[in-house]
This record gives sequence, C-alpha cells and structure tokens, in this order.
Amino acid sequence: MQPGNAHGGKFADNLTGFGRALRRAGIVVDSARMALASEVLALVGLARRDDVGAALEAVLVSRERDRDAFRELFDTFFRDPAIASTLVAQMLPIADGRAELPKGRARVRDALAPSKERPGTLDQKVERDAAMTASALARLRHADFNTLAASEYHLVERLAREIRLPIPQFAARRVRPGNRGARLHWPGVLRAAARTGGEVVRLPRMQRRTQPLPLLVLVDVSGSMQRYARLLLAFLHAATRHLRRRDVFAFGTQLTDLSGAMRLADTDRMLAAASQCIDDFAGGTRLGQSLASLRQHHARRLVGRRTLVLLVTDGLDTGEPKELGHELDWLCRHSHRLLWLNPLLRFDGYAPLARGAKELHARAHGMLAVHNLDKLDALAASLATLLARRGPAVRATSTTGK
Repeated sequence: MQPGNAHGGKFADNLTGFGRALRRAGIVVDSARMALASEVLALVGLARRDDVGAALEAVLVSRERDRDAFRELFDTFFRDPAIASTLVAQMLPIADGRAELPKGRARVRDALAPSKERPGTLDQKVERDAAMTASALARLRHADFNTLAASEYHLVERLAREIRLPIPQFAARRVRPGNRGARLHWPGVLRAAARTGGEVVRLPRMQRRTQPLPLLVLVDVSGSMQRYARLLLAFLHAATRHLRRRDVFAFGTQLTDLSGAMRLADTDRMLAAASQCIDDFAGGTRLGQSLASLRQHHARRLVGRRTLVLLVTDGLDTGEPKELGHELDWLCRHSHRLLWLNPLLRFDGYAPLARGAKELHARAHGMLAVHNLDKLDALAASLATLLARRGPAVRATSTTGK
C-alpha cells in the first residue's frame, strides 16, 4: 500500500478498531489522536512493520507505563488472521457473533507481517489479552490478584494505578481567613470597611485549615504476599501521591524504608527502586521484630497521634505473639487509627486463627479486604466509615467476601 492510500478503503475502519482495543486495554486514546495517527501513517507508509508500530506508538501513547501494553496489543492485533477475526467479532456488532476478515484487514496484515529476517515469529503462539472485552474487564475487576495470569496481572496493575484514595481530612492548628470561625480576622475587617466608606458590612473570620491525615503504610512482602505486594505498592504510590506526609515501609523478616523510592514520580521507577531496596522479598514474616525496628529507629514518623496506619498483611506471622502484641500496643498508642488490609478476607468463612492474626484482630481498629480491584475502589469509602467510628477493634465485617 502506498502512503497516499492510508486514508482509503477499509483502512480507516481497521485503525478505528485498533483504537477501540487500546481504549479497552486502559490506554487513553481520543479522536484527535486517531486523526493524527492516520496522518502519520500517510507519511511513513505501511511498507515496514517496525516503522508503523513506532509511528503509532509515538502519537497514541502518552504514558510510559502504557508502552508495553501498546506493543503487546499491536503485535496481537496485526500478527495472526484468526486473532484479528476474533477481535473484529468482539468490536463490531455482528448478528451471528462471527466476522469475516475484511480485505482491508488482510492488506494491513500483509503489510505489517514480520520480516523474513526474523524467522520463527510466525510460529509463536499469541494469547489474546483478556482486557479487550467489556466482560473480561468486569471479570478482572472481581478476580483475586493471586489467581491472575501474567498478562492479566500487568493489566490489573495498570488499572489499579488509576484508582484514587482520598484520605480523610482533619482540622490543623493553623488558621486562615474564611467565613466561619470563633475569631474575627481584623485585618480583613478593616480592609472590607475601607472599601465601603468605613461601614462594617462583612466580618471575615479565622477558620482552621484542613489537611489529610499523615499516612504510614506497612506492606508485607513475604512469600504468601508476593502477588499482592507489588500491585498494592503500585496502587498506593499512584493513589496517595497528593499527600504531603506519606511514609512507606516494607517488612518480611526485617523492616525496609521505601519512602525514598515512593517519592519518585514514575510508578515503574518506584517499583524498580523498591526491588533494589528489599532484601527479604518472598521470605518469612516477623511483624513484631519489624515493628520493634520502627519504634527504635523511625518513631518520629508518627505525627502527634494523628497518623493513619495502613498495615497490609495476611497476618501469617512466624514471630512470638507476645512481642507482636507489645509492639502493636505501642503503635496504637502513637497513631490515630490502625487499619488492617487483609487479602484473606476474600474467603467468606475467614477467621483470624493464626497466632499473629489473633493479635492483629484484637488491636486493629478495622479490617478491610484488598484482594481485587473492586475492593480497592471501595477502600476510600471504607476508610471514611471506620475513621468516623470510635472505640477499639471496630470489625469491618461488611467488607468481607468476594
């Protein structure tokens, strides 16, 4: 196909179908980008597969974390006619649920076929990404992170980064001018009176500022939590980047400070830096010993009993229960709330029978499920509900189940 023909025939429909697949995979693509993609392909032509892929990636991908997904989807969409036919059936309204491969799609497939210098690529088996259909996306939202295939896991990780986590606000000590408050803002009163010829018409007041609760996150990176740890770190990095005070630690057999890594703007770079810091990944769990290290070396991270502590673990601790109970008592005394984010709540009949889980259950102010995307979406509302309650060991039984 010549460059000037990029806008003719069925090519526009093929490009539109590819754009829909990108959107269903979580990549932001709008009509302006699709128009630009068509113009770019008219310039570079369709003679070389690599040139077409690079051109589309340059205009359709705006986030670094979407590049791998785009490349995988590009190869899947244009490599094999059977897979292309399946994708057409998914994206176009066909009455009998089947779709023939259009001639325009065959021309594109031939133009973008792997070159002869790359033997063996035609024999590779390509698995269709489950995120390409709405029903598959709905299934992934309810799927336990521990049951996902590799391609699904990476997709869910990208989707988790889009979830926001508004942290409840508290009234700070500092004040600012406003409409409510016990004290008058006298400079504002005088300025307002000067504008009205000396008449006092409006009485500005001093009201307390509000700011999010300081956040302390403790993430279990032991063997039983390794499928959850990376995904939850990515979620927490993106969801809490707006916070002024956020301290994050990983723990297994020892405590690792990840606050430096969490300050990196890019989530992928954060995960890479965190993996360099953590020496005990996929090992055992000694929460009591890790909390003792927190108390001895990082006690100043807990700000004036206002800190909200999120403890992400399944409670399968191998240390001494007495030590764990002692350290948990100290943590509760020096924080506002201790909330236990437990992936094992995916089981309807879950009960904290392990020794470490019993200590946690007796002292945590709430226990929330974090095993799928739906539970992460509901986490913000659950936090607000639990923080509004008073008294120790509030049981969040409504968050259990699938």
